[in-house]
This record gives sequence, structure tokens and C-alpha cells, in this order.
Amino acid sequence: MGDGDGWARCGQGHTHWGRFGAAGLLPFHRGPDGDVHVLLQQRAWWGLGGGTWGMFGGAIHSHEDPVAGALRETEEESTLDTGTVRVLGARTEDHGGWSFTSVIAAAEAMTEVRAASRETRRAAWVPVERVEDRKLFAPFARSWPLLRDALVRVELVVDAANVVGARADGWWKDRAGANARLRDDLAVLRDGLVGLPGAPYERVFPEVVLVVEGAARSVADEPADGMRVVAAPGSGDDRIVELVTDAAPGTVPVVVTADRELRARCEAAGAAVTGPRLLLDRLPRPAR
Repeated sequence: MGDGDGWARCGQGHTHWGRFGAAGLLPFHRGPDGDVHVLLQQRAWWGLGGGTWGMFGGAIHSHEDPVAGALRETEEESTLDTGTVRVLGARTEDHGGWSFTSVIAAAEAMTEVRAASRETRRAAWVPVERVEDRKLFAPFARSWPLLRDALVRVELVVDAANVVGARADGWWKDRAGANARLRDDLAVLRDGLVGLPGAPYERVFPEVVLVVEGAARSVADEPADGMRVVAAPGSGDDRIVELVTDAAPGTVPVVVTADRELRARCEAAGAAVTGPRLLLDRLPRPAR
């Protein structure tokens, strides 16, 4: 048992499992035909909500990140290798003094998943349109309409020239170097980004696309850990609009730029847009 196991009472007068809150994992797979399946757990008959279907999950430990807690609980309760899924975002339902965090993750394949603990009767990949045909765990049933709309990837398209221009790190002396520093600094987004406009999550783990142009195009030829670096053959603005327009199904593009004309073009193409400040407030301060 962990130190989070136990009952807690929330500000609404309800009793919940998890002294420090709880979290669950909802993996989904989007097939080449666009069909989406989610991985659900049928709860053991002897437990709370016995026989109903919902997310794998449970109590988180003190000082444990809810995302880490959701992944840990899923591995304890099933044979799913959580290393094969990509966490996309998290939504938290706050009850006042107690909260439940739903963690959404994408799976590249629908591998066979079996029960791995007494808490799980079985697991199944369920088409999203058939989820409500099952007897659902009551809390999951209430959150399902919001979770269903959140089964998407967020692609953060960064206008490198614009963001670099907003940083006081001597970019005018070495444009390629400044773009490379921005690329490296964006690694902090692996820990998630809060408050991203257009994202269906409170905390999002975006797929980052850094668009470089002009003298900085060479940055696209260098290794980039955990992101795509795209060299615009001509105008960076035009390439960004192309990326937004050609976004894959199930992808929510969010563009980072302060350029008014580019903002208008991206919004017309269906993307959300935010200014560089959202990133700059979270990135390491450049050395002077």
C-alpha cells in the first residue's frame, strides 16, 4: 500500500478513495480510417462500482504527480505497457480538498490488455460510439462527454523567427544560434503546459513543431529531441499556414506568434493562436 491509500472527504461532503486525490488513464487509438477506440477497465465485482466500466486508476501518493500516478495505477491493474502510449493531456475535476485527474494518452496500436490485479475483472478496447452502451462507473459516466471531446493531439506550431525576436539574447548577431537555443529551451514543455488556448486539456503535453526560416534554416538539419523542426523553403508564415491547413484528423493546431497578419491567417484556417509570452514565461531566461 502507498500513503495515498485511504478514504478522504471533499468539500462537497462526499467520500472518495485516495487521501491525496486520485487519477486515471484513458488511452485511445485512432485508426487509419478515423475510427477511435478507448481502453476501458471493468471493475472487479467485489469493489466500489463492481462490474461497471471506466478508466484504470486509483489513489495517488503524497508528492506524486497525478500523471505519474495514473500511469503507475494502470500498470498495477493491467498488462498495458504504459511506455508504449504518449500522454497528451490531463483534466482535473476539483471537488474542494479532493480532486480526480483524467489523463488522456494516445496508443499507436490496440495491443491485447489483460487484468493484472484483483481490482480488474477485464479490459477491452471499445469504439467511442459504443462506450455508453456499457454499464459505466458513475463518475466516469459523468465525465465521459468531456473526455470524448478531448481524444485529440495538440500540435504546437512555433513561429521561431517571431518568438526569437521577442527574446533579448542577441539573436540579431547569430540568428541560427538563437533559433537553436530556442529549440533546446523548448524541452521544458515535456513537463506539460498549462493555460494553452484551444487545447481541450488544463495541462497539455503538445507535439512541438518549430518552424525556422532564412538564415536559421540550418537548425532543421540538426538533431532535435522530442520535436519536429521544419525549415520553410520561403516564407515562414506561409509554411505555418500550410501546416495548420494540412493538420491530420484528430489534431488541434495551436500557433505561437505575435504577428497580426499570420494570426488572422491561422485563425481563418481553424487554428487557435497565442502570443510568445505564454512560452517565454516558461522558458529558461537566455544568458546575456
